[in-house]
Amino acid sequence: MEQPDRLHLRDYVISAEIGAFQSERGQTQRLRFNLCVELRETVSGKGDEVDSILSYDVLTQAVENALSDQRYDLVETLAERIAAEVLGHPAAAMIDVCVEKLDRGPGALGVSIRRKSGRIALAQTARTWRVLVWDQPARTDTEIATIILPPYPPHPRPVGSSSQRQIDLLAIDQAAWALADRLGLSVARSRTELDHAIDTDSTVVWAPARLAGDHVDAGDAQASLAFWLAERLQALSVDFALPDNHPLPKAPPQFAISLRRAKLI
Repeated sequence: MEQPDRLHLRDYVISAEIGAFQSERGQTQRLRFNLCVELRETVSGKGDEVDSILSYDVLTQAVENALSDQRYDLVETLAERIAAEVLGHPAAAMIDVCVEKLDRGPGALGVSIRRKSGRIALAQTARTWRVLVWDQPARTDTEIATIILPPYPPHPRPVGSSSQRQIDLLAIDQAAWALADRLGLSVARSRTELDHAIDTDSTVVWAPARLAGDHVDAGDAQASLAFWLAERLQALSVDFALPDNHPLPKAPPQFAISLRRAKLI
């Protein structure tokens, strides 16, 4: 039986912050990536046209996209994310992903996984969904996936702490759990949970501390967090549930997603 054609990326080394131990936080370490993709069709008959094959850039970009999505505690989670990214390409049938830490011991420590197309898939971020910034009750469309960003809790926010941003994000997390309980919704803390909500047209409340905690560019205010999340996941709109006399926040210059005022209940 003829063996399928494969595309591979070998010994791709990138430095990144990763790891569950406190000693791994605040510093980068070298990661080595090896990817091997089984193609659905052979490369014969494709001619010498670069657009007719699965580009090597898909592999390197999958690694870079996964690392930019969030800070990972586990290389296993990172490997799953890379596999999902590559298998989102129609030319990919199966992938082997090996991720190794090069600076944590006398040798390379890591994980190898094999995933087939159909078992996991990257969420279709081009589908219609929205980020809803919640300051007062608004109508939610059950036909559209919605990620709700809750308001800060009513109690005073602490000031002057060197860990101020983390404290603020944890305060929003507390508000997320309270709002989700009130609305009978689930809380999403990880990219995987957000992707699942989008893929199933569900509504969830986002607790941002885990995903945005290590990304200072995400800020800690409702608007900046909403813009950061929407841009990363390619939302089609950001809706603000605000009183009519409250102006909509100004979006960053590079932000191409539409802003709308949510319909209030």
